[in-house]
Amino acid sequence: MAALILATSLEGGHAFSLEPYRVVADAIPEPLGGRVGDPRRGARILRDREVGNCLICHSLDDPSERFQGELGPALDGIGARLSEGQIRLRIVDSLRLNEATLMPSYYRVEGLRRVAPQYRGKPILDAQQVEDLVAYLASLRG
Repeated sequence: MAALILATSLEGGHAFSLEPYRVVADAIPEPLGGRVGDPRRGARILRDREVGNCLICHSLDDPSERFQGELGPALDGIGARLSEGQIRLRIVDSLRLNEATLMPSYYRVEGLRRVAPQYRGKPILDAQQVEDLVAYLASLRG
């Protein structure tokens, strides 16, 4: 079953639109807006405690990264376990797969609870950042 998702938001009186995407089963098979992700930028997003903040809940086999989380699954080998489309859906809208998840929906703006004021009405990551993160995570195959 496929669903086409179109989202808009009004932030500070200015409307903006998120890239539409199509959900098929447990994946978003196509990159957001046809963008190509850069795994180097994705690695920075993942490690940045102010942007992606992924390591607050997830871990990597990287001793240089201190204070990694254990709430979510380890990210080592995720590219071998999940397709790019499956990774993309988990980043874009993890609530679609599990309504009880603690993971934020990084590219969803409507119907969310407990949203920090600075993120209300806008996505945590933009479409390019999502694709960069997908490219990095998909590269983690071992």
